[in-house]
Amino acid sequence: MDLRSELEKFGERARGAQRRLQGADSAAKDSALRSMAEFLRRDADNLQRANRKDLRSAEEAGKDDAFIDRLRLDETRIEAMARGLEEIAALPDPVGEITDLRYRPSGIQVGHMRAPLGVIAMIYESRPNVTADAAGLCVKSGNAVILRGGSESLHSNMAIAERLRAALGKANLPLDLVQYVNTAEREAVGILIRMDRYVDVVIPRGGKNLIARIRAEATVPVIMHLHGNCHVYVDADADAHKALRVVVNAKTQRLGTCNTAESLLIHQERMDDLLGPIAAALQEKGIEIRACERGLPRIPGAIAATEEDYANEYLGPIISVKVVDDFDAAIEHINRYGSQHTESIITENYSHARRFLREVDASSVMVNASTRFADGFEYGLGAEIGISTNRLHVRGPVGLEGLTLQKWIVLGDGHIRS
Repeated sequence: MDLRSELEKFGERARGAQRRLQGADSAAKDSALRSMAEFLRRDADNLQRANRKDLRSAEEAGKDDAFIDRLRLDETRIEAMARGLEEIAALPDPVGEITDLRYRPSGIQVGHMRAPLGVIAMIYESRPNVTADAAGLCVKSGNAVILRGGSESLHSNMAIAERLRAALGKANLPLDLVQYVNTAEREAVGILIRMDRYVDVVIPRGGKNLIARIRAEATVPVIMHLHGNCHVYVDADADAHKALRVVVNAKTQRLGTCNTAESLLIHQERMDDLLGPIAAALQEKGIEIRACERGLPRIPGAIAATEEDYANEYLGPIISVKVVDDFDAAIEHINRYGSQHTESIITENYSHARRFLREVDASSVMVNASTRFADGFEYGLGAEIGISTNRLHVRGPVGLEGLTLQKWIVLGDGHIRS
């Protein structure tokens, strides 16, 4: 069987499994999720053994520390995957929820009901935890998922998917709600994103090249963000203590994530008292600073920023720094160079905070908080299947509700239209 035919079989099985899931109640889905968590914890040693194969390959290939960190599975991360599944199980089931029900003059009732998207193709790189997060969210929201991870995490992903499918079996749900494409062939991605007959939505998570390719080639609808150039803007009215804490956390709490701050903007009035201490604190954490002309003389060891730096997602120990004339210049810079992912302002000025929330074009906009909060777990979604910067259907962290759609429902009692 050639690859296209094999993947179409995946699609057929996923479609059939998803339709059978429609008859399952919330208790059955929650039982499956709790079993998934149980199986991951029970087999943590075997999962780490599989992960070590991927880590060795990454090290031999000369991958950098940030890449290896994204790939690594340790006891803490396996426990986080398990807890994420349990969090999803504890959340209300959105499927079947009826809202906005109202009577019309004709006597009928009209409203909305939430329903699954259908079959989701999840295409991702590096992070093995995506396998568990995506499977859990899709099953809870009534969807089937076809998983295709990167070649660098093949052993880890296959080991996780095997445990997830076993848990579905224990809960008497169709195993084919979760399927893993165990080939590293690039052609597999091209086939999946054009399988309109079987796949309803594609969700990519990975590097800019992967996302750009899928955006350019997919015929199936895509929920995605291209990259995460997130800013923290330190306003003229910023509290110094908050500014230092938030900037350092936003950049250094974890380097290789899409919600890590890559750019620091600071009002010119705070150059004297805040730029130096913030820069020194970042440098103590090993961060290289690429600063504008005005900032450069005030930051020992910094190098000159280029135009490319202001738009870059480093995913590593580098940050760009730009001194801005005023609040309006900060907004203009963010909307020009930002990626519509996550932006934060540090200020005690209520008017500026409100304007920032209104005028910044991003899927998450924050006041006096680290950009690192922009994920599904921190937003109370249990976990996320990705971040969307789309303007249609869903924007921001995509959890259970984002994996459903609304259909119109009409309730009558023999009503006819005159």
